[in-house]
Amino acid sequence: MPVYHSFLMDPDTKLIGNTALLHIRSQFKGPIPPETKDTDIVDEAIYDFEANVLFKLYEIMNKADRTLMYITLYIYECLKIFLKCNSKNQGKKEVYTLGIINFPIPGEPGFPLNAIYAEPATKQKDEVMKAYLQQLRQEMGLRLCEKVFDSQNDKPSKWWTFFVKRQFMNKSLSRPGQ
Repeated sequence: MPVYHSFLMDPDTKLIGNTALLHIRSQFKGPIPPETKDTDIVDEAIYDFEANVLFKLYEIMNKADRTLMYITLYIYECLKIFLKCNSKNQGKKEVYTLGIINFPIPGEPGFPLNAIYAEPATKQKDEVMKAYLQQLRQEMGLRLCEKVFDSQNDKPSKWWTFFVKRQFMNKSLSRPGQ
């Protein structure tokens, strides 16, 4: 079974460090304008998650793969939260909070993938990276909540929460013990 890589890398994609800032269909404010295409990086990450989470190694083929890796790790964090939620509304509130809390970005202590992500070159790019990742986190949390929670019983799907047992690349965005 092959590792899935992002196919959304365009020549005109904006980069910060060595990470692509891909367009997303988002209702949240951020540095990237909303996308109008049918598929964006959030959809791609959700679709590829079930296969990619099984891998311990991930070869980076393009700059968009780093964005895909980050989102895959974030999906894992969201699923851990959904396990503790009793309803879809509670899940939405919890992942919204997770999306906006202070989190490390590439180059900062506590970021789990500093070895493969380049640090933003300037303070301004640092702020853009932080805003972009926050926009991604918020949009991912909202869309994932719609996907994971069963509309009939308002509980998280066991099919999705099963993946909490698997860590992508043996990494986690949360600190140990969280």
